[in-house]
Amino acid sequence: MLAIANILLRMGTMISAEIGRYNTLPVLRDAGFGLYLDGGVLGDILLPKRYIPEGTEIGDAIEVFIYRDSEDRIIATTETPLAQAGDFAALKAVAVNNTGAFMDWGLEKDLLVPYREQRDPIRIGRSYLVYVYLDPVSERIVASTRLRRYLSQEAPDYKPGERVRLRVWQDTRLGFDVLVNDQHSGVLYRNEVFQKLQVGEVVDGFIKQVRLDGKIDCSLKAPVVERIDPLAEKILEALKAAGGSIPYTDKSPPEAIYRKFGCSKRDFKMSVGRLYKQRLVALEGHATRLIGKDDA
Repeated sequence: MLAIANILLRMGTMISAEIGRYNTLPVLRDAGFGLYLDGGVLGDILLPKRYIPEGTEIGDAIEVFIYRDSEDRIIATTETPLAQAGDFAALKAVAVNNTGAFMDWGLEKDLLVPYREQRDPIRIGRSYLVYVYLDPVSERIVASTRLRRYLSQEAPDYKPGERVRLRVWQDTRLGFDVLVNDQHSGVLYRNEVFQKLQVGEVVDGFIKQVRLDGKIDCSLKAPVVERIDPLAEKILEALKAAGGSIPYTDKSPPEAIYRKFGCSKRDFKMSVGRLYKQRLVALEGHATRLIGKDDA
């Protein structure tokens, strides 16, 4: 911790705490039941005793999360929420009442998703991808499952093959809706996904194409030139480890190929084909064999 309260005052720095976000605030005084922190325009903010880090002294600056408690008071905590204002996160519904649904986000007070912010009715026990934000009217932190209204309205300008971050939004008939870099919506088609995905999971992906209507097709596979060479090396290593022969060819079931190499049958065939053209392997019935120095 740093004793920066006096330094901030000498520098004329205005402290401006933000509700719904992490803030580094100086300790003003000890109230017995907790410490009061300087929240600037928000006034003095209580950090309850149970959240005070050991050894904290007056004048220290500590990192806290600011939110409103169940009595609508602005309060600080050193607990870590699963998301802060401006974040997307997968949260589990733990209660529903006439106000809306309440999500577990790691703090004592659950996070409200008002009915007006629910794309579909929220069910207790299920996890949903939500957007967390500070309501400008009530100044309460709430969440929404109507994610499209919080995505960029600018036309996407991604290039085919561009590496992006994909956040799984929802399971659909076609596959999975995803958030592309948390800015645009895209689609992963089911017949191109060879791994289990969960709502909220973040994975590396690639742009396949941006359609004329702005819709984005995504893939978990790198462009062919980026994935075939590493896979060919993986096959060679498997051959060496197995003594020169493996029971996998272009006739093997796709499921068996995926279990062994974590790839599609198409990519496996392309990689083995490359090795065959380089005269590094031979195809023999239901096996692929490493060609040695003694092979004619």
